[in-house]
Amino acid sequence: MPLTMNREVFITCAVTGSGGTQDRSPHVPRSPEQIANSAIDAAKAGAAVVHCHVRDPETGAPRRDVALYREVTERIRDAEVDVVLNLTAGMGGDMVFGPVEQPLPVQVRGTDMVGATERMAHIVECLPEICTLDCGTMNFAEADYVMTNTPGMLRAMGGMMTALGVKPEIEAFDTGHLWFAKELVKEGVLAPKALVQLCMGVPWGAPNDLNTLMAMVNNVPEDWTWSAFSLGRDQMPYVAAAVLAGGNVRVGLEDNLWLDKGVLATNAQLVERAVTIVENMGARVIGPEAVRERLGLVKRAPK
Repeated sequence: MPLTMNREVFITCAVTGSGGTQDRSPHVPRSPEQIANSAIDAAKAGAAVVHCHVRDPETGAPRRDVALYREVTERIRDAEVDVVLNLTAGMGGDMVFGPVEQPLPVQVRGTDMVGATERMAHIVECLPEICTLDCGTMNFAEADYVMTNTPGMLRAMGGMMTALGVKPEIEAFDTGHLWFAKELVKEGVLAPKALVQLCMGVPWGAPNDLNTLMAMVNNVPEDWTWSAFSLGRDQMPYVAAAVLAGGNVRVGLEDNLWLDKGVLATNAQLVERAVTIVENMGARVIGPEAVRERLGLVKRAPK
């Protein structure tokens, strides 16, 4: 396909994630106040969208606590800077099997399997413009951990998002995830002109080489909006790669802790660097209102 560079780019900052990074950098936010402040700083630096998880304020472990999400949402909504809010709905589908000779029962530690309604409770409460829909099941990094999202679960959660008026951000970790996402649109579970995030280089999904990226891009319908990211040292090269391929970009401490070799980053610093890359390529970074107009989003206060 011919190269079609995106000239009007929005930046998503993935603020904290749910990985075990909380003890690897002092800049990884834990409490709702820290998460909200880091998101606000990222917005001031040029992020139009902030993607948020919540953590235990004391330990930094991932949580699904609706009250924590509510506090993060209210703090961001009350800030003087505007930003599109994107909350994860990916948690609650974590399964850790036992050893290879006795995989069942699953391990209590690390397993967190709940129903669609519980996985969506904080979305119903907080009413962000966007929430994520991890569009498939995959082996995920550790030896016996499986990220579990069955077709039935995805149809249920996707239907809830559509009914709420919250736009799903389809998280596609491999080409099959795009295949199923297109089926959800075909079935009417998701609205047309979908939003998708291409998640590259996450073990063991799509590798982050450019051939695979373009295979993913070529499977995104022309009327969809997409972004892409990769991990660690590849985060900033993927800013350029995504823009060159016609997409938008994601950076943030969920995916990468480093600004330079030996220099731990803040979210704002990662966004600032992404802005510099985008603008030096001759593209323009757009803000939250332009993103809402492009994607048909509605900013609402939590219930």
